[in-house]
Amino acid sequence: MTALWCVVPAAGRGTRVGGDCPKQYLPLAGRPLMLHTLERLAAHPRIAGLLVALAADDGRWPGIGTLGGKPVLTAVGGGERADSVLAGLRALPSGVGEDEFVLVHDAARPCVRSGDIDRLIDAALAGDGGLLGAPLRDTLKRADAHGRSTLTEPREQRWRAFTPQMFRRGQLAAALEAAAREGVAVSDEAMAMERAGFAPLLVEGAEDNIKVTTAADFALAEFLLSRTK
Repeated sequence: MTALWCVVPAAGRGTRVGGDCPKQYLPLAGRPLMLHTLERLAAHPRIAGLLVALAADDGRWPGIGTLGGKPVLTAVGGGERADSVLAGLRALPSGVGEDEFVLVHDAARPCVRSGDIDRLIDAALAGDGGLLGAPLRDTLKRADAHGRSTLTEPREQRWRAFTPQMFRRGQLAAALEAAAREGVAVSDEAMAMERAGFAPLLVEGAEDNIKVTTAADFALAEFLLSRTK
C-alpha cells in the first residue's frame, strides 16, 4: 500500500471570516478548524505524515508532533498559498524522493471523505497526478460591474476544484517555482502543473468536501463532520 506525505498550507489569515484570529484556528464543534482537518488526514491509512506550513508569526500552533501515530512537521510558509506549498515541499523529509507523489490539502477542508482520498490516490498514481473535484451542475452566469447578469456561460466540461491535489514532489516544486519567477499567481497546484504542460486528472469527489470560507460555513461544516467519514 502506497503511503504519501500531505502538505497542508496554513499560513493565511482567512480575512473573509472577520476578526483577529486566523480562520484555521477559529472554533468548529469546540476545537480549532484546522485540528479537525489534520486529524481526518492523519487517520487515513495511506497518509504517512503531515507537513503544515505556518505563518512566521503564528503564535497559536499547539506544537503537535504526532497525530494518530503519524509525524506532524512544520515549516514557515509565505504570503500566498503557492509560497506555503512550496515551502512545505522543500521541508519534507529527505526520504521523500523527487519522483514520489505528495498530497496537498487545504487546512479549511475538514470534511474530506476517506474514500475520496483513496480514489484520488488510486487514479492519480497511474499518471502524472490529479485532484479531487466535481462537475459544475448549476447554471453559470457572467456579471457586469453592477452585478447584473449579462451572459449565461456553458457549464459543460467545467469542474469545481477541491483538495487534496496530488503530484510528484519534484515536478510540483518546479512548476510552482516557474510560476513565481514569471510573476503568475496560481490559485492551486493544478494550475501550476497546467502551466508546466501537464494535464492533471480530475477525480470526482463528494461535494460536501467544502472549504470553510465564511462565518456561515462553520455551521454547515459542523453538521457535515457529524455525518461524513
